Amino acid sequence: MTVESTAARKTTRRSSGAKRTTSAASAKKAPAAQGAEPELVQLLTPGGERVQHPDYDIDLSAEELRGLYRDMVLSRRFDAEATALQRQGELGLWASLLGQEAAQIGSGRALRDDDYVFPTYREHAVAWCRGVDPTNLLGMFRGVNNGGWDPSTNNFHLYTIVLGAQTLHATGYAMGIAKDGADSAVIAYFGDGASSQGDVNESFVFSAVYNAPVVFFCQNNQWAISEPIEKQTRVPLYQRARGFGFPGVRVDGNDVLACLAVTRSALERARRGEGPTLIEAYTYRMAAHTTSDDPTRYRRDAEREEWEAKDPIQRLKTYMENEGHADAAFFEELETESETLGKHVREVVRAMPVPEHMAMFDNVYADGHALVDEERAQFAAYQASFEGGEAE
Repeated sequence: MTVESTAARKTTRRSSGAKRTTSAASAKKAPAAQGAEPELVQLLTPGGERVQHPDYDIDLSAEELRGLYRDMVLSRRFDAEATALQRQGELGLWASLLGQEAAQIGSGRALRDDDYVFPTYREHAVAWCRGVDPTNLLGMFRGVNNGGWDPSTNNFHLYTIVLGAQTLHATGYAMGIAKDGADSAVIAYFGDGASSQGDVNESFVFSAVYNAPVVFFCQNNQWAISEPIEKQTRVPLYQRARGFGFPGVRVDGNDVLACLAVTRSALERARRGEGPTLIEAYTYRMAAHTTSDDPTRYRRDAEREEWEAKDPIQRLKTYMENEGHADAAFFEELETESETLGKHVREVVRAMPVPEHMAMFDNVYADGHALVDEERAQFAAYQASFEGGEAE
């Protein structure tokens, strides 16, 4: 299976040459739906040219670059397989990360083992960085469990479906870390749509007042389901942080190097006791909001094609090829590995056991509850009313 978009493969490759320094004026990039380009931190241009930034820069070895590329390719392959499984009726729903690999891998690889992650429901690549088995992510979407991993094992919380609620959890956890005297940090992921939720803004208030060691990582993928970003805010999202008393920064969310550098800096700031930071990763959701969504009803094909030319995987590949950091053998081996991953995901998902229907009433309360017991009895009677004693 192809792991890069067709449009991205057509991107003209050019030699990166020597590194150059960009000024604030030349660093301005434009949103597809508007005429003006936003100022953002960028270390790798869409054409694969390495640039420098006066405040955020990073020096990575060829091996580290190949590792980031591998992470993005395998995350995309897993995501594509999950989408296919949903279309085949194996999953009830799936929220694709297509196009957001750089934002998630870059930020995810900036974390230390003792840092704690509070995701939404689309952070599949961050889960990959935290060592969560990809197939564990699919149990909830298949309807066979409530999340197939122990959050304390990988310091990666269970997915949160309620928009923005995890930012409150992250802030409280970060406040606890500060009281314990630990030097670890917390990161909370959410989208541009969730930034309008009260929970997120309350989190900003508490984290600022209590100087909590938390990084708020907003993946601005331009669309909150069918609502465009220009209908959600009058100012760039990262500027909202200023009103709460802490810094905000906008990063090119399709640039894995910039996302890594900016997130690493924000996490170190949190560990030093300097409080929260808001990172707005300016990116694009290439696929539907979820598999129940039809994006052709509310956005133009031309917009998507424009963002395909900024493909995060292709730009890093171009840079590595131009600089001699990877050869054909590396890419061929990775293609084989991605196919192996896809096959493994298919086999594991289809073999997931169907849980007993009555198990949904277990572990609701530690010591049981009269209402749960009553509901269990009612459901058991309902099941018994069908031929064979169980509803199909």
